[in-house]
Amino acid sequence: MEILRNRYLTAVEIRQRLQIARGVNVSERTVRRRMEEVNLKSRRPARGPELLRQHRVARLQFAREHVNWTHEQWARVLFTDECRIALRAPDGRERVWRKRGERFLPITTTQTVSFHGGSIMVWGGVSSDARTELVIVDNRLTATRYIEEVLQEHVIPYSGFIGHDQFLLMHDNARPHVAHCVEEYLEEVGIQKLQWPARSPDLNPIEHVWGMFKRKIKSSSKPPQTLNELRNAALAAWDSIPQVDVRNIIQSMPDRMQAVIRARGGNTRY
Repeated sequence: MEILRNRYLTAVEIRQRLQIARGVNVSERTVRRRMEEVNLKSRRPARGPELLRQHRVARLQFAREHVNWTHEQWARVLFTDECRIALRAPDGRERVWRKRGERFLPITTTQTVSFHGGSIMVWGGVSSDARTELVIVDNRLTATRYIEEVLQEHVIPYSGFIGHDQFLLMHDNARPHVAHCVEEYLEEVGIQKLQWPARSPDLNPIEHVWGMFKRKIKSSSKPPQTLNELRNAALAAWDSIPQVDVRNIIQSMPDRMQAVIRARGGNTRY
């Protein structure tokens, strides 16, 4: 069936193609009913980065090399990342209670603002036992600023907490992270890196921490209305995340490795 090859066809498009190809005239309702009979339901598509062959190969190799790592070994890693937070950005999960005919009432309508009202960039790092301070990144994060404002101020001191000889830094392949001066600096100060496969946000547990972080900001009893209030709310939300929740997320790393192996390097549910 063509629908098994192209899952993005709508019921209308399937009906039209059946009519053209086979001369069959059925209703959209019949199409949906037949899809349900073979357990095919219309759902929101999962999202993930585009993975070329080289990305899948690298992800699969990484997973195979780390699939037998223990929780103690993963506890040595500081998982880091940047995150952008918009003042008025929808998260895609928002729902509203309303009656018939209330769709466009002010109380049930999400009003959009140009550029989501502005945004801020933050950097953070988490490990099983603790986390770094949250860094508010004003303007663009360059390689020089990454060294001076992140690595020197937060990563180096944190490595002593875990134990400098045992410490592993995880950062992705963003341009400021892989710049030559950054590589030289990390080698100079003796920081070991976890060689991270490109396009692998599903392997980084901090992505789930960011999700908790954003939900805490949004669910605040007094949501921020200005960028300055957003900065303060971000700092408070970061500190309020229970460390046990962070630890539980990091303890999913063995399962993430298994998921990548099952997907042969492809995207996973994480």
